[in-house]
Amino acid sequence: MVRMFVLGTLLVAFAVVAPPPAAVAQGRTAMHDLVPAPVSVRPAPGAFALRPGTAIASDDAGVAAYLAGVLRPATGYRLPIRREGAISLRLKGAPAHVGREGYQLDVTPRSVTIKARTAAGLFNGVQTLRQLLPASVESTTVRPGPWRVPAGRVVDHPRFAYRGAMLDVARHFHPVDTVKRYIDRIALYKINHLHLHLSDDQGWRIAIDTWPRLASYGGSTQVGGGPGGHYTKTDYREIVAHAARRHITIVPEIDVPGHTNAALASYPELNCDGVAPPLYTGTRVGFSSLCTSKEITYTFVRDVLAELAALTPGPYLHLGGDEADATSDADFAAFLNRAHPMAVSLGKTVVGWHQIAAPAVRHSPGRVLQYWGLSGSDPQVAEAVSGGAKVIMSPANKTYLDMKYDPTTRLGTTWASLIEVRTAYDWDPGAHLTGVPESAVLGVEAPLWTETIVTEDDLEYMAFPRLPAVAELGWSPRSAHDWEGFRERLAAQGPRWETLGIGFHRSPQVSWPG
Repeated sequence: MVRMFVLGTLLVAFAVVAPPPAAVAQGRTAMHDLVPAPVSVRPAPGAFALRPGTAIASDDAGVAAYLAGVLRPATGYRLPIRREGAISLRLKGAPAHVGREGYQLDVTPRSVTIKARTAAGLFNGVQTLRQLLPASVESTTVRPGPWRVPAGRVVDHPRFAYRGAMLDVARHFHPVDTVKRYIDRIALYKINHLHLHLSDDQGWRIAIDTWPRLASYGGSTQVGGGPGGHYTKTDYREIVAHAARRHITIVPEIDVPGHTNAALASYPELNCDGVAPPLYTGTRVGFSSLCTSKEITYTFVRDVLAELAALTPGPYLHLGGDEADATSDADFAAFLNRAHPMAVSLGKTVVGWHQIAAPAVRHSPGRVLQYWGLSGSDPQVAEAVSGGAKVIMSPANKTYLDMKYDPTTRLGTTWASLIEVRTAYDWDPGAHLTGVPESAVLGVEAPLWTETIVTEDDLEYMAFPRLPAVAELGWSPRSAHDWEGFRERLAAQGPRWETLGIGFHRSPQVSWPG
């Protein structure tokens, strides 16, 4: 288991100015309360007031429907979607430098206008608009308001293309509705990838028609011996579609050749001795391996990847590759040198944990290494980068959301580090690894492994407030990085999480309102 994330004076002003504690305590919204920090913020006098007759106009029906769906329950307003409206979402007029995911948000006392070059950019602008409204806008029942948005201009775009969260559904299975709600939570902070760890020693979580016992038997348990579970193909499509509506790409992972006990227990022929081991409900790692010398193993991998690729419209297939301690170095390389081209032949880019940088593993086009190591140096990763590989930064002692906050945290583990919110925030993904320049960093990802995470409440407690910290590292410019400013802005998110029903960790490093 891998455990083992100018606009000169305007930007400087944003980075150093925080609302006074009293303003946060009163729940007042302001342009300087945003997480992640935008590239440029220019406040102006006045505010826009959302009213019963307010309409939404949009060049993208999906983003308009999403915004209306967010605002209607709390306001009680109809917020019809029309050709013209006081809230306008336009796919033209945005500055060229905002790129594919950026936007420009203009708020005056009479209107709110978001301009972007793509629907993804409009969606990101909507998340900023959402944070500028009072936290009570997140309520599922009607609240009294008023619903004011402070006037000004935000021009914004991401630092890194890949901003991810990972959810391990193999150690403890989490149902479709939990995954969909997690998608909704991470979208608020402009995360654009959700990596699903779908297989491990303790469970196989996706139906594969050509190998049905993987799910029916291999998915029948979990850590501690619970009932487990798996996603049907209809379930998985539902997750993918829900994510797509939030401009989030699903990255599925099938971990091979290690972490495979659930598969080995389901099909004896995948074992070198032809004998299936029992199902596994513990947490020890590194003991399992597919039989890399058998041709049936490659038929298995080809079938699984083909079915998964057909279900997944995104560009990535994650093939794991970590902690294959039961596989010799030679067999590990030989296996990956056959498995990776299978993914490429399906039109996918290979992602793997950073162990796939082993020298004997051939580089596949666009190969992405996910770095989870504890140090700032890995010569094999640096060498792979020199050969064209990209890196997703997930150092376990910074981004692993399953690590305890402090020794008293009731959930989690400590093998990588204790990770309070400042530890999750105070590092630079673009300069973390020696020999890996920022140009080679595709982005960041915050993994949440679930050996101790059983319920949705557990999941949210461990993710918040650390996930927004990692999200800011992925989105905001390096020049905006400032712990004191961030902790003030993070505090302003507390009432929003309370309204959303997120039972977050009230870090003593943050002066939470109330």
